[in-house]
Amino acid sequence: MKTNATYFVNDEKEPIRYGEINLINPKRQRLRGEPEKEGIKVFPVFCGFCGTDYELFKMGRNNALGAKFPKGQLRLINGHEGVVWVPEENRFAIVLIRGGDSYDPTRFTEDETYFEYGCDGADGIFCDKGYFNPDMLLHLPAKYENIKKLPLSLAKKLVFSDPYACAVFQHERMCDIGVAQNFRVEMAKHQCSKELAKNLAYDSTFERVVIFGLGTTGLFIGDQIRKNHKDAKILFAARSSEKSVKAEFVKANLNSDYLSTADMNESEIAENIIKTLGGRATVFVGASGTSLESRLAFEYDILGCNGIYNSFSLGQEVKFNTMPFGFKNQVILASINFTQKHMEKAIEILCGSKFDKLVELIDKDEFISDPVYAYENKIFSKASPLKTAVIWNKNFIDEEK
Repeated sequence: MKTNATYFVNDEKEPIRYGEINLINPKRQRLRGEPEKEGIKVFPVFCGFCGTDYELFKMGRNNALGAKFPKGQLRLINGHEGVVWVPEENRFAIVLIRGGDSYDPTRFTEDETYFEYGCDGADGIFCDKGYFNPDMLLHLPAKYENIKKLPLSLAKKLVFSDPYACAVFQHERMCDIGVAQNFRVEMAKHQCSKELAKNLAYDSTFERVVIFGLGTTGLFIGDQIRKNHKDAKILFAARSSEKSVKAEFVKANLNSDYLSTADMNESEIAENIIKTLGGRATVFVGASGTSLESRLAFEYDILGCNGIYNSFSLGQEVKFNTMPFGFKNQVILASINFTQKHMEKAIEILCGSKFDKLVELIDKDEFISDPVYAYENKIFSKASPLKTAVIWNKNFIDEEK
């Protein structure tokens, strides 16, 4: 089947293109032990642009995309955030992007394999038509099952399903490790039972949280912490102005503090973070994509004793001096992706959220006329919004709601 799509190739000048291509439909497996299934046809309706898309764009420029292409292909249809229409089932769906021959795609081991729609080995959603494993087309909440047009405001919220699911997984992992890390401290402090100490550690782990970076990942991890730990002190630190839309949003909706670091040197950033938190951080989330994160946490001593450093940035080196690190009993955590249960929880949360206010649209015709220009000057420029999305098929969108 032919379709029009944007797709990545290895090319220094034009790593993303738009045009007609042939679709493939190999059998794919959601989880180890399940049958492989051919994809069923869907129509992408609303598509969001993710930082991963830009990394793939840059990889194409550097002739480094070969391992990401679907087997036997020299291109990858991009896109993994958004909403699709499933004609066979007469409903909208969110694509669960990660599957494969693995028991848990978030933590595959050496003898397991995985694929990711729009990212690694499988075509994504920036196309007029596509094929996806029917078991990986997740339902919207029941009240939206019979609608024929998707309200634009809802589409904007659901474009965050993938990164918000990551945040649900991140919170789950921090709780698992934080409770194991700190319950003995609580047991000694309160002379209480192990069961009570674990309950206390669930919240004390998040007593003082700094989230360094204010992209979608940092924002949603902060939202998960606030939803689950009402008394947590949360501070976002990033270069954006105090008056930026993102900063105003987290202050108003997450009951958090915000520190603009734009005019500070490293020692000033550290001093102001500790001062604003009222002490050293119990959790430090690195989500800025810079090596400054680990320097602040470890060299400038922002992370306190028994604290957790959650490294979410990709490609950055995390460095620490083993002597203070060991004696402070700190933990470094790193984990990416999510399972189906995380995505389903994210969908439910997002439907009742206000995150649609953070999404801005690019016109489809403007995007497909010159995708390279759009990536560099509109979607991923320094002046770009927190999230950019495109209405891919207007026939399924109610733009007045």
